[in-house]
Amino acid sequence: MKLSIITINYNNVSGIKKTVESIIPHHSQDMEYLVIDGGSTDGSVDIIEKDKDKFSYFVSEPDSGIYNAMNKGIRQAKGEYILFINSGDTIRPDADIKFILNQLTGEDIIYFDLEIADSIAGNSYIKKYPDNPDFKYFVEDTLPHPGSFIRKELLEAYGFYSENFKIVADWAFFMDSICIGKRTYKHIDSYFSTFYLDGISSDEKNRQLLFDERNAHIQKTYSTFHSFYKEWCDTKIELYKLKTSTSVRYLKKLGFLKWLKL
Repeated sequence: MKLSIITINYNNVSGIKKTVESIIPHHSQDMEYLVIDGGSTDGSVDIIEKDKDKFSYFVSEPDSGIYNAMNKGIRQAKGEYILFINSGDTIRPDADIKFILNQLTGEDIIYFDLEIADSIAGNSYIKKYPDNPDFKYFVEDTLPHPGSFIRKELLEAYGFYSENFKIVADWAFFMDSICIGKRTYKHIDSYFSTFYLDGISSDEKNRQLLFDERNAHIQKTYSTFHSFYKEWCDTKIELYKLKTSTSVRYLKKLGFLKWLKL
């Protein structure tokens, strides 16, 4: 078996319905589908139960967070590669699964581009990723977990996702695997999945937590570069505060700050 697709979910009934319905039509003999639910009480389990015969593995039980749930899925997966399409995200209806599976040619990480969708605004765009991500790239960004195929062996060798983090363990994994582990990777200039901007990592309320967790990892693992990272991080936070201040937003609305790139 070449591929294990894993979906984690907790109390997101509309999201899990959308995700499951997008994946099941693409099922093939070269893949399995696992669903890890955190003990939902909002009707999610009813949605999952309706299609449980399509899953290779399904469990609904309390967990300690996102990465605990993802690690549960990794441990149960039987595929050579793992892809996370978490609750609320989807595989596009026009995705060519045969083409995608043919791209899984032995590299440790194989990543595609990604459609980013804003359900509220009703628009989307295609996010392009670099062919050769380096430390400088990971300081500011990460690879797309809904568009990245990861060898199970690599996740096991890494020690699974760190459950000490709430929202950046996948970022730390990608960064460490490429920058320290020198693992092999390949970028495919195509996209097959959609990430919706309503998850925990996209919530503006979690912006400070994201900065804090990333800062802690840089300080511990890349101490030589920490002072430079901290300075960059502090500047970005201040710029964000300026951008979102009531007075600046009002002046921009009036057209007085068109020249200000915030």
